[in-house]
Amino acid sequence: MRALGRLIPLTCPLLTAAARILSRSAGRGLASALCVAALGAQVPGPVRGIEFRTVPPDARVRPFEALVVQVRAVGEGARLTGGAAPVPLKRGPAAFHVHRHDGGWVSKPFSQQGSEGIQPRYEGPDGLEARLLTMSERQSDLSDAVLYTAPGREGEALLTATLEGVSATLRIRVDADAEPTVPSERVTFGPQPAAPDPYRPLAERYAPFVAQETWFQPKADYLARFDADGDWRGDNNWDNTPESSSQAFVYYAAMETETHWFLIYNFFHPRDYSDKCVAGTCHENDNEGMILTIAKDGTPWGHPVAMETLAHNKIYSYRADPRVRGNFHNLDGEVEFVDGTHPVVFVHSGGHGVYGSGQHSGYSLSADHFEAGTGVTYVYKGVAERPRHPADRNVGYDLLPIYDHWWVRSQQEREAGGAAFSGYYRYQPQGGRPQASYLFVAGAFLSRKHAADMAKPFWGWHDNDTLKQKLLAKGQWGLDPAYAITRNLTLPGPVSVRYVFNPYLNAPGAVSEAE
Repeated sequence: MRALGRLIPLTCPLLTAAARILSRSAGRGLASALCVAALGAQVPGPVRGIEFRTVPPDARVRPFEALVVQVRAVGEGARLTGGAAPVPLKRGPAAFHVHRHDGGWVSKPFSQQGSEGIQPRYEGPDGLEARLLTMSERQSDLSDAVLYTAPGREGEALLTATLEGVSATLRIRVDADAEPTVPSERVTFGPQPAAPDPYRPLAERYAPFVAQETWFQPKADYLARFDADGDWRGDNNWDNTPESSSQAFVYYAAMETETHWFLIYNFFHPRDYSDKCVAGTCHENDNEGMILTIAKDGTPWGHPVAMETLAHNKIYSYRADPRVRGNFHNLDGEVEFVDGTHPVVFVHSGGHGVYGSGQHSGYSLSADHFEAGTGVTYVYKGVAERPRHPADRNVGYDLLPIYDHWWVRSQQEREAGGAAFSGYYRYQPQGGRPQASYLFVAGAFLSRKHAADMAKPFWGWHDNDTLKQKLLAKGQWGLDPAYAITRNLTLPGPVSVRYVFNPYLNAPGAVSEAE
């Protein structure tokens, strides 16, 4: 490598001259590619300086709105035509510091290279060097940018970035007259009609405290409803996200056996996104969630004993009763509560996996702090509020019944056609358990952007491990939680798997909501 580094100043000019002589485009392309490779090999020098690039480029932003800040490390490199010149270094991420405690918020880093509005600024006299450097930069997937969210006050904000001991400070102007960076929302939902659901008070009492991490597409991280864009199409939710409603909703379902209640909460997002979308890792629509198991104890509310969460087809288990033990699944921690009854869950940004408190969580309740830098906390208020910014706190959400909004509608679509659901399949439970109340159920939300039909309502969820071992079938964790909890964990006391109420199954004693 050292020898190659010494040869680069000589090699690139020779290759450049050869490219001028060769008349065929293949020869010119080969010379350019070799030169880019050589240039990349010589770059690992020290950082000499830091440059900022912002979107918008004037670094002006409205209160509570956001701008992209990209840090570019600069070092010394040999020009293709000889001499020294500043070159971009593939370095990152930098450490960011907001100067005032009320000076705004910074997200976790992401890769912004090649995005609209940020272009390389290294221009040579003939443009060749700039083109080669641009080609080299496109090979980089470094997390070199952050999303800066402005505070509510106008004035100047200072943001310092430090990389390998070199620091630079960006002056940001928070100005109400700046160009808006957040599109206006065109959909607003009024108060939701009260559903005649006897389990609603139970769902409200135990409605989770949601710590939702945010990233560089915060609108895609906010809790939403499927029809946030005002229609019931699943294949336009990605494109409509910027102008859709950011009012907060959580979907819920309730089931009951002779010994326990089971509350299922679904957290819907319009996009599953990343800064490195490859092979279906990003997709339109996203829906993951949790199941809270509550033991009956003669009181109106019972007491929680366990919580299970779903993150990317894997179940995580937490106990609220010290007598709970692992079974097929090991315990991942203890359930943490707000005000005694609201379990704390952490939802990752981008992919939206759900976790309880503990090693997988990126939020500290005691410190009210997101490790990644930005996030919104949601609490149940019975009112669907909007986050003011990607680091807001105690935003109120409302509950929506899954049975009415998704289960019944999905069957109506199957019979009459529609564009909200897809992937219908026949539920085939393990253990000789009851079948679904419909012969075929929708396994996914209809989606087409990036990857098709990847997001699932709770009756399409599965855990990779229990599915592989044939302990639970696809959809069984959500459709039959009483049976599933006996496979996953060991609960204290008697655990009945006979349902008193489960409108999703043809179960003895399970009364349908239509009756």
